Amino acid sequence: YCRFLSFRPISFPVVSLRDWVAIESDSSNVQKRADLHRMMEMAAEKLRLMGGTVELVDIGEQELPDGTTLTLPKVVTAQFGSDPNKHTVCVYGHVDVQPAKLEDGWATDPYNLTDINGNLYGRGASDNKAPVLAWIHAVQAYQALSMDLPVNVKFVIEGMEETGSNGLDAMILAQRDTFFSDVDYIIISDCGWLSRRPALTYGTRGNCYFFAEVEGPKQDLHSGVYGGTVIEPMTDLIGILDTLISPSGKILIPGIREAVAPLSDEEWKMYQDIQFDMENYKNKIGVNQLMYNNKVDLLAHMWRYPTVTIHGIEGAFSDPGTKTVIPAKVTAKFSIRQVPNMDPAMVKKQVSDYLHSVFAKRKSPNKLKVTMVIGAKPWLADTQHPLYEAGKAAVKRVFDMEPDLIREGGTIPIARTFQDVTGKSIIMMPIGGFDDGLHSQNEKMSRYNYIEGTKYFIAYLHEVSQITKTSV
Repeated sequence: YCRFLSFRPISFPVVSLRDWVAIESDSSNVQKRADLHRMMEMAAEKLRLMGGTVELVDIGEQELPDGTTLTLPKVVTAQFGSDPNKHTVCVYGHVDVQPAKLEDGWATDPYNLTDINGNLYGRGASDNKAPVLAWIHAVQAYQALSMDLPVNVKFVIEGMEETGSNGLDAMILAQRDTFFSDVDYIIISDCGWLSRRPALTYGTRGNCYFFAEVEGPKQDLHSGVYGGTVIEPMTDLIGILDTLISPSGKILIPGIREAVAPLSDEEWKMYQDIQFDMENYKNKIGVNQLMYNNKVDLLAHMWRYPTVTIHGIEGAFSDPGTKTVIPAKVTAKFSIRQVPNMDPAMVKKQVSDYLHSVFAKRKSPNKLKVTMVIGAKPWLADTQHPLYEAGKAAVKRVFDMEPDLIREGGTIPIARTFQDVTGKSIIMMPIGGFDDGLHSQNEKMSRYNYIEGTKYFIAYLHEVSQITKTSV
């Protein structure tokens, strides 16, 4: 087993990552759908060449806003080993990416993997192509050393994660009693570390995303001609948005804060022990003041308390220059991140009832429509589960330190889907760095994290094999 500690899978991982990054697998751009199909084929072919039992699963079509349909990229499933005496783990990942253009502010071509001072720059390098390849190369490492895999390994690789994982929920449900029937544990590596210390992730927030539409006149109006004679939709909308959250961050919607699971003493101590530099955090995002001035409060409100964020207003004038217009209809877009013990269906009712009551007090003739377009639930795991003990042991073996146990402020809906549909235990094992710039310009994966992360995954498969069969 110690041979793995000196095993340096440097050449083939970087070459493979360069090939994968070169494909513009942007799932949000329908003009790139052919590239996305090619990306899925490339992932499938790599797994086939390794001797895996591979399938490209058809998940149907996507309906576009204009009513036309487009074929969704197939989901790649693969299996290595089927020994009933071994545990079976299923690794989930995605190979689609966020949009990227050189003119957006990239220092290098986002689709040409570029090594600068040990960092591998390219769109999708960290989110999520390198982690997917690291898991594939972990299996390859056992093969290269002519060693049996200590566990059976399955893969589920999709191509629509960045736009909501269209079709994946139905596919998981359809294969619950077939592909997933013998799976013991599910591993997700679509997240990152909080600091330079490796991390194990045990929770994510959910997300309720709302549209609040205020409609007034039948068309846009000239503010000089009609200003002062009509009650303007934009004024109504800004007025009700101002009642969602206080300047200090307190959510003002009745019932939201009361539903949140209380912070336990054990959680408080876990947050105290986490490595986190608030000054570096402020410098990274370019602010001189945060909402909270101590680490525990900040991490708690980042991970395990809900928040309201106003994202934008559709229908408002936003182009350069001036335009003296009264918009006839404006739509605010805002979200509330979900945490245990919040329920999206209840939040939908609370938000709608509250905004309509606030709007009614304005006595406006305009019309308000509130719609919830996303209702993703949070996910939370038990850090005492043997999966997490195995993770700690693997981190200790490869990095010679204890990992941080962290939660994610963002939403990874597939984790809750896996949990609800399959009933399997889940762990999130990131290898991405805290400064990788996911979804941003100059996204990167450090060569160190990529190579050592591959060793970490190799070690983890060994540690999972040591879990007793009764520990599920």
